[in-house]
Amino acid sequence: MKMVGALVVFLFLVSGLRVEADGSNHKYHRQKAELVREILTSKANFVAASQLQNSNCKWSQKPPFSVIAVMSMENETETLDDNRNRRPCSDRKWNHVLVSLPPETYRYYDLPFCSPEHVKEKREDLGEVLNGDRLVDAPYELNFRVDKHNEILCKKTLSKEEVAQLRTAVLKDYYFQMYYDDLPFWGFLGKVERDDKMDPSEYKYLLFKHIHFDVLYNNDRVIEINVQTDPNMSVDITEDKEVEAEFTYSVKWKETDIPFEKRMEKYSKSSSMPQHLEIHWFSIINSCVTVLLLTGFLATILMRVLKNDFIKYSHDEESVDDQEESGWKYIHGDVFRFPKYKSLFSAVLGSGTQLLALALFIFLLSLVGVFYPYNRGALFTALVVIYALTSGIAGYTATSTYLQLEGTNWVRNLLLTGCLFCGPLFLTFCFLNTVAIVYSATAALPFGTILVILLIWTLVTSPLLVLGGIAGKNNKTEFQAPCRTTKYPREIPPLPWYRGTIPQMAMAGFLPFSAIYIELYYIFASVWGHKIYTIYSILFIVFIILIIVTAFITVALTYFQLAVEDHEWWWRSVLCGGSTGVFIYGYCLYYYYARSDMSGFMQTSFFFGYMACICYGFFLMLGTVGFRASLLFVRHIYRSIKCE
Repeated sequence: MKMVGALVVFLFLVSGLRVEADGSNHKYHRQKAELVREILTSKANFVAASQLQNSNCKWSQKPPFSVIAVMSMENETETLDDNRNRRPCSDRKWNHVLVSLPPETYRYYDLPFCSPEHVKEKREDLGEVLNGDRLVDAPYELNFRVDKHNEILCKKTLSKEEVAQLRTAVLKDYYFQMYYDDLPFWGFLGKVERDDKMDPSEYKYLLFKHIHFDVLYNNDRVIEINVQTDPNMSVDITEDKEVEAEFTYSVKWKETDIPFEKRMEKYSKSSSMPQHLEIHWFSIINSCVTVLLLTGFLATILMRVLKNDFIKYSHDEESVDDQEESGWKYIHGDVFRFPKYKSLFSAVLGSGTQLLALALFIFLLSLVGVFYPYNRGALFTALVVIYALTSGIAGYTATSTYLQLEGTNWVRNLLLTGCLFCGPLFLTFCFLNTVAIVYSATAALPFGTILVILLIWTLVTSPLLVLGGIAGKNNKTEFQAPCRTTKYPREIPPLPWYRGTIPQMAMAGFLPFSAIYIELYYIFASVWGHKIYTIYSILFIVFIILIIVTAFITVALTYFQLAVEDHEWWWRSVLCGGSTGVFIYGYCLYYYYARSDMSGFMQTSFFFGYMACICYGFFLMLGTVGFRASLLFVRHIYRSIKCE
């Protein structure tokens, strides 16, 4: 127990380490501007979470100011946070750049903006680095309750190359994201307009030179901050020539009666406006009711069929006449015959059980409010920590199941369990991290972060996996089968094509997928777009319905499989239960081509690469649910009859 406690303490210490982040520039890809324009026109979107202890300031002090720079319009902006180790009202400011997709982010000073004499970089914790956040010092000075008017930031002579770079950013709807005292806000770099005087078919590219900050405060607390860019104060960057530009900013402080404790509520409402929330709930309820009605209808039919089977088999036992054996009763000597590839089968169940536990813990944290909007890196930190701590569940489940199936090499089974999910994920990460390095995106993890993750896997995940395996070995129990297994397997009769594995998987995955496909849009729009997801209660309800529907549809298909005397249901139940993951990946294809404007090799590879890992995780998790439900069902029906 002391060893386990030490490992847990080490894990939490490591997950909080500050990791030096790096990043550089790259050409910028085009995306649409409508979503961010919607954000920029809504004040509600400019309020986010903050740390309560870091916000009371005195006159002339500078609350923490962060800047996320130029980004394109398609996807959700990355969030920034101030250094938690600095004093409450320090003057540090942080810059960051996001392009097109959350993974494709770049540094603020990759574009030729005004920069401080000495740029300071923030050391971020593990979750922030995994989130792609890279913060550097920003040039603006917003002293507490000190108004400024047309304060000169800097005067620059933009070279031809810099003008071309900025023009490309304006053309592709880049915008910046800033943070002040943990509050995010956004603004455009410039605009494109028709040159009516010269040629209506020609366009002018204008770069905004002035930014105006409106800051709301209550006593010594910063409550809200908004930013405005002045279209009338711009410089023409249409032509490839040197341009003289003077960048300025203004600050206006306004008092408000909004309490500090409620400044986050307004931001949360931005992602769940009443009309949108009503439509969201209606869509989810409509989908869930439809699925549950279909499930209930199928359950009623199944129960009646089972009742008739029990009556029939009880009459057969009382009858003295010889009858031809048929149906699920007469394969009782084969139905509990252990499956092929026992080690892989046990590893699937172990990994699936761990991922199910991981999902439940994540939902628990989300429901208690841990993942509030723009709590940067909290989700990634939780995923790493909880996955490491639940590895013992995988080891225990896999080893105990493997030994129940009369396996002999439990050590090899344990190694397979540890690599079954982490292996494909690691290979995918290596490829995508290489892509990010080539693109010079901040999604490329620095060596220090990779080393920290490897240390967690080596010193926490692996030992807990081994301890779980040892516990499973020591608590070995016999497989509880209500019927004896015959020495030789019974021959499976010829079956029609729709009784095959692939058609059965298609039928098994469709109903659970139909219960979640509406919610998938909101999740995808949050992960790969601008939308901010805060209604975790809906997501949890949908997840529970997914588990229930998956379990039942797998049970139903298992019964129909046994009814035609096909006793090889072990692997079939796993494949049918996990087939929803295949449907989700199919939805990825639809979302990519029909609902998003993603383009370019990096965006495409990140989207399909990481979604493949997520869908694979769903396959393992739901496959485990399907098998466990089928096992309970099969044991129940065979206990209900007399088996010779």
